[in-house]
Amino acid sequence: MTGLRIVHAHGDRITVTEPATGVELFSYVYRPEAAWEAPKPYLHPIRTLAGDVVTDYRPNDHRWHKGLQFTASHLSGSNLWGGNTYVHGEGYLELPERVGSMAHVAFDEIDLHDDSGDQRLVIAERLTWHPYSGELWAEERRRIEVHDVDRDSGAWALTWTSAVTNRRDEPLIFGSPTTAGREAAGYTGLFWRGPRAFRDGRIIGPDGEGPELMGTQSPWLALSGEHDGTDGHATIVFAHAPENDHSGEHGTHPAHWFVRNEPFAGIAASFAFHDELELAPGDTLTRRYRVVVADGAWEREEIAKYLAARPW
Repeated sequence: MTGLRIVHAHGDRITVTEPATGVELFSYVYRPEAAWEAPKPYLHPIRTLAGDVVTDYRPNDHRWHKGLQFTASHLSGSNLWGGNTYVHGEGYLELPERVGSMAHVAFDEIDLHDDSGDQRLVIAERLTWHPYSGELWAEERRRIEVHDVDRDSGAWALTWTSAVTNRRDEPLIFGSPTTAGREAAGYTGLFWRGPRAFRDGRIIGPDGEGPELMGTQSPWLALSGEHDGTDGHATIVFAHAPENDHSGEHGTHPAHWFVRNEPFAGIAASFAFHDELELAPGDTLTRRYRVVVADGAWEREEIAKYLAARPW
């Protein structure tokens, strides 16, 4: 690929453009936003190489859903996801005193790399995590790499790595509404909110398809939808790195998929779907994901072939 064009509006966002077509692939927005929505950086709008938008922003059903973002819905009693908080036996409650934030600190790198013709854009960032009261709970080192921008295949990809270190004097407990008692609501981790047109989109996994893949395990998961106003489709593929399923000092916490196509399209690679994850003081939790943004309605075999040709 030819070099991507980067525009940094300091204090606001980084916008990345594919120069041959002039398509803005995404904006990485890191300015703080509404406190009730658990401020955190996010990618929106994300576009295919054909220029079609494949993310939603502050939809009327969930104002805190913003494109692609790394989240923690239940964290030691705090809500870094945004909006109402699920409480067992009481449902979702308006509890602003539980809503925290993830704050941008600095960028360590924003640069293009060319390794034997394999070009990558790297955005390396430091962030801090806070409860409503503002104390420092965690420090995160985030690395977003844009790669495999290929007009022939009609796809581009990003790899997202987050390393979160507990800075409290007690464990950080990661959970989800499911660990708090609500079925099929294991959202936490890297989360994508699809556009309204992708409702009822096709959910595809390596060995099955449909909404019944909620809460299951597999190396990848995809959702294909049709754009409004055109006859075109797009496919979003989520994959998680093999080391995400490790057994180590944090126990075994493999990725389980949060996925739905009704009442909205969304995917999260959850590391605390069914069980809480405890992170001891000073320990670091690292998770790595890949997201592929493709024009067209890809089939299972096409997805598998694409991923196999680009190993971790």
